[in-house]
Amino acid sequence: MSEQNFNLSKDPSSNANQGDCAGDADENAERGNWTNKTEHMLSMVGYAIGLGNIWRFPFIAYRNGGGAFVIPYFLTLVLCGIPMFFLESAIGQFCSQGGVNIWRAVPLLQGVGVGIFTLNFLVSIYYNVIIAYSLYYMFASFQSPLPWSSCFSWADSNCSDKPLVYCNVSGVLVTNWSQETNASCPSSDMIQVPVQSPSEQYWDRVALQRSGSLDETGPVVWHLALCLLLSSGLIAAALIKGIKSSGKVVYFSATFPYVVIVILLIRGVTLEGARDGIEFYIGSKSNITKLTEAQVWKDAATQTMYSLSIAWGGVVTLSSYSNFNNNMFLDTLIVTLINHGTSVLAGFAIFSILGHMARIYGKPVAEVVKEGFGLAFIVYPDALVKIPASNLWSILYFLMFFIIGLDTEFTLLEVITTAMVDAFPQVFRSRRALLSFGACSIVFLLGLPCITRAGIYWVTLIDQFAANWVLLLLALLEIIGFVYIYGGNCLIKDIEMMIGEKSFYFWLWWRVCWFFISPCIVLVIMVWSLVSFVPPSYGAVQFPSWFLALGWCMTAFILIWTPIVAVYKLMRATGTPWKRLKSLCTPSVDWHPYLKIHRGERYSEKCCRQRSANK
Repeated sequence: MSEQNFNLSKDPSSNANQGDCAGDADENAERGNWTNKTEHMLSMVGYAIGLGNIWRFPFIAYRNGGGAFVIPYFLTLVLCGIPMFFLESAIGQFCSQGGVNIWRAVPLLQGVGVGIFTLNFLVSIYYNVIIAYSLYYMFASFQSPLPWSSCFSWADSNCSDKPLVYCNVSGVLVTNWSQETNASCPSSDMIQVPVQSPSEQYWDRVALQRSGSLDETGPVVWHLALCLLLSSGLIAAALIKGIKSSGKVVYFSATFPYVVIVILLIRGVTLEGARDGIEFYIGSKSNITKLTEAQVWKDAATQTMYSLSIAWGGVVTLSSYSNFNNNMFLDTLIVTLINHGTSVLAGFAIFSILGHMARIYGKPVAEVVKEGFGLAFIVYPDALVKIPASNLWSILYFLMFFIIGLDTEFTLLEVITTAMVDAFPQVFRSRRALLSFGACSIVFLLGLPCITRAGIYWVTLIDQFAANWVLLLLALLEIIGFVYIYGGNCLIKDIEMMIGEKSFYFWLWWRVCWFFISPCIVLVIMVWSLVSFVPPSYGAVQFPSWFLALGWCMTAFILIWTPIVAVYKLMRATGTPWKRLKSLCTPSVDWHPYLKIHRGERYSEKCCRQRSANK
């Protein structure tokens, strides 16, 4: 009996037959599959919809013409987002391998997979820190009143929830002049002193305990360290059995954020001033003439690529656990449209409440809008203070933020663990729980410098140098590798092995996108991003040269694997330089569907041996 079990675990085709008899067993018993289609789709949706849909898209849409921005946003989805998502889904599902082993199709570029592995490791560090921020604010929201609702003992003299205005009366600056003199002050004599809102000072002085520069690193902020430990523990627990455990978590984590967004939207549109916010976001104040500006189209394409997590390895990894004949084309349409629709929906929830906040302060909406950390942890918390039952809304908002971050972090770490298990199955397959715990522990430890008093500067550095144009270059290499080197026609034949034959006209569209439109869009926005790159800073704090150099080293560390692995493989190959190059641009003998029953004549052992001999 033990010998039979051993044979079943080693022979993929036998595993498949066993699964068919068992009924509910995995199609791929060695590697595992999603328990059902629902878990797969919820995981894909949870991964694609990240924090950028909440804190980045609404601001970008407002800045680029409001409702007019939706046109290029969805057009770039059709021309680039959907084709790239379809490409990655098909590759992962075909070979049932993670982001490194898929490059068996083009061994010369296997370093791209290693670079994506490195990227996920770096990004998972700072993403875990952002989750810790959300946890801290969620716990703080149980205090009544909300701790950022007013300038309490932690504030300095520059804190005020109202503008501080002086009047120059005969050379003397007078405060509260309207009450003291019972007269208005001429605008020419009015001096407005910049102040910080309570929510801004709470973010800097309490939550972050932010230092004034990188030279003042300071100690670890203990309350953030505890939140970081909690988030790391929750992630490790969710990933302890890989997709079998995380697939159960997404029933809640992928759906609950939509419940909160709808609740916040319903509450927001009932507030006074909500109409003003929505008009600024995507209403009648939309500027259609913005469509003539190239920057708008560049922002739309960039947001599409980032929000769909193209070239992160997550789409490939999640798809690799699908059944071989799963219709990944339909999955692609559903996930990408939900992703972009969620961005638009979240914008309504955000701007309706910001409109109410602007009405209370007597300011235009444009003066209260920020992006990124400013929107998530300063402006929106401040807006929630103005709503009755503010504690409830604040708890829901930060719980939503926390869960959205968790969904993305699940996949970032799944990319890492899957790549390790696929590369070293004898070592890690039976130790999956230990591997997940080890990865989460390392991410926690490396996240500690990001929660010192200078930690926000490190978070900003990783965000700007690891998750920017580097992704575009990796996406371009992905297209070059699978469409131009491996061959678009070969790729289409592989896809038809999974979803059946399609008409010439069906594939004509995908050929046009993969061979021309998508790579051109990616290339243009990548070059544009490099040309227009501005050294990052945080508020008024300018980063020193050595810190920026460290950021470029981080970028180089992601990209350097592509030439290193290529040179290594060229040196190990035999024959003339041309023969070596040609052999490394030909799929390896290990490139085929994971299970023998799916390989057919095209990937039979005879054909694979013949292909290897022809190298």
